[in-house]
Amino acid sequence: MKNVKIAVFTPTTHADKVREAIAKAGGGNIGNYTDCTFSSEGIGRFRPNEKANPHIGKANKLEEVEEERIEFICPKKDAKQIIKAIKHVHPYEEVALDIYPLINEKDL
Repeated sequence: MKNVKIAVFTPTTHADKVREAIAKAGGGNIGNYTDCTFSSEGIGRFRPNEKANPHIGKANKLEEVEEERIEFICPKKDAKQIIKAIKHVHPYEEVALDIYPLINEKDL
């Protein structure tokens, strides 16, 4: 497995910063193209507990935030570095990430 797909969930207010961090760290390159991402919008819901230090919301209160899911591919060997770059600009204390292994079309 050479590549992984990563999806990160961020408030829409920070989506451009997150996309920029992904690209600068080497994510989203496909052939002769750079900065390749796909986004979809939705509502994120969460309830911080009393130990949390939330960027948005208050402890023990259910919150709803307009969020963007940003997906991109990257080499598996670069994934930790790219995730570190995302976390550096992401406003949340706990960053939600999905990481998927990928196979190449030629390997089907």
